[in-house]
Amino acid sequence: MSLTRLSPLTLGSYRIHHLVAIFSLVYVVLKISKLIVKRNEWIRALETFPGPPKHWLFGHVREFKEDGTDMYKVVKWGESYPLAFQMWFGPFVSFLNIHHPDYVKTILASTEPKDDFLYRFLIPWIGDGLLVSEGQKWFRHRRLLTPGFHYDVLKPYVKLMADSAKTMLDKWETHSKFDESFELFEHVSLMTLDSIMKCAFITHTFLLFFSRFSGTNSYIKAVYELSDLVNVRFRIFPYHSEWIFQLSPHGYKYRKACNVAHSHTEEIIRKRKEALKDEKELGRIQAKRNLDFLDILLCARDEDQQGLSDEAIRAEVDTFMFEGHDTTASGISWTLYSLACNPEHQQICRDEVISALEGRDTMEWEDLSKIPYTTMCIKESLRLYPPVPGISRKITKPITFFDGRTVPEGCLVGTSIFGIHRNATVWENPNEFDPLRFLPENSAKRSPHAFVPFSAGPRNCIGQNFAMNEMKVVVAQTLKRYQLTEDPMKKPKMIPRLVLRSLNGIHLKIKPVNLEP
Repeated sequence: MSLTRLSPLTLGSYRIHHLVAIFSLVYVVLKISKLIVKRNEWIRALETFPGPPKHWLFGHVREFKEDGTDMYKVVKWGESYPLAFQMWFGPFVSFLNIHHPDYVKTILASTEPKDDFLYRFLIPWIGDGLLVSEGQKWFRHRRLLTPGFHYDVLKPYVKLMADSAKTMLDKWETHSKFDESFELFEHVSLMTLDSIMKCAFITHTFLLFFSRFSGTNSYIKAVYELSDLVNVRFRIFPYHSEWIFQLSPHGYKYRKACNVAHSHTEEIIRKRKEALKDEKELGRIQAKRNLDFLDILLCARDEDQQGLSDEAIRAEVDTFMFEGHDTTASGISWTLYSLACNPEHQQICRDEVISALEGRDTMEWEDLSKIPYTTMCIKESLRLYPPVPGISRKITKPITFFDGRTVPEGCLVGTSIFGIHRNATVWENPNEFDPLRFLPENSAKRSPHAFVPFSAGPRNCIGQNFAMNEMKVVVAQTLKRYQLTEDPMKKPKMIPRLVLRSLNGIHLKIKPVNLEP
């Protein structure tokens, strides 16, 4: 049809759409041109850090098959490229991947912020909390929250952790009657969530009586889904665009899962605010019951007597709900698997636990220091299977490493915790389970940055003592009650999500421990 035959209104509309199309095309061309210029800048900036061959469009993304071998691939690359190497995710995003203690020390000793690439995908879920915030906001929040992890606060948590562990182990009696393996990560996730609800929020739950896919426990399902979707978004280059992701089916699922998680935490905060209407001072709160994380969060004040905003409180609760249960669940699950694969070390731990408990079934605060060999086994499992296999920072100023190589401002630096913990130049026989590596005299010979399951430096994990206490309690009570055996037909396949998981779950066989003389 000729344009001259169109009505003025239709012709005007046609021209507007035509102009919009032209401007959109120009915008896309300019955007891509800018990205290409930036890509060339990063290629030049990282030329002193060679890396494995990459595809011009996909970078190294297609090297990761998500079949349980990806973690070992990074370690293998590290053997060819000592200290650090560049990795590309798509055509425009590059990371400097570091995997040696001397390089890690330089990064973790700084207060450089988390990267604004991967971590920004988490913000709609956990907000701008302690995990992702930076600068003065991070410093202020860290200072306000630190009292929540003081010795006096953590001490009464041990009994609550022990109660949650006992409930889970009671459920396991059914599995102990059959010579069949069962998947334990789900059980442990429910238990650690139950524990965090009791300890940090003084909320009694019935989570341990349900599966993670039941309506009652929709929060656990949401966390699993959110973790997977963040990984999907990271791997699919177009999803790096906010509007493309939001319009996609994955974006819809992400928003839906976020709503589930947020409704859970908002309900916790609402109930506690109601309870605290007549309570203004922490001293009066503590006189009624044990102090908890949420009390401190709601009542925290800085030197100007300013507390946290409602938005900041929810972000910290969302952060702690996720980090306080999912990472610990990973650590416990992989530790139990490690001990199942190493029965001789399992028995030494069991004998130690039985001696420490002196006939009791549950752990108490004083018992935590009485199980040094079990603690070494937990640390060795954290070395082999770090719950958080990698972290990343964005450099705000040029940094020079000990060997003279420099990275410029704006560089994304990924710390491969898994790669450091399996580095053959740091650890002898790095793939073997050997808890004696953590004898005091052996640890003293290593760099303190050779073992960093909780990161290190000023931005280390604020809840690491909470996590270690819970791992000790759960592992000890499990060994007191059950003999663990691996299922050789269901070897776990490691996959890095936000925490270290297994593609096919973690399966163990258990049977009751015979304590008869």
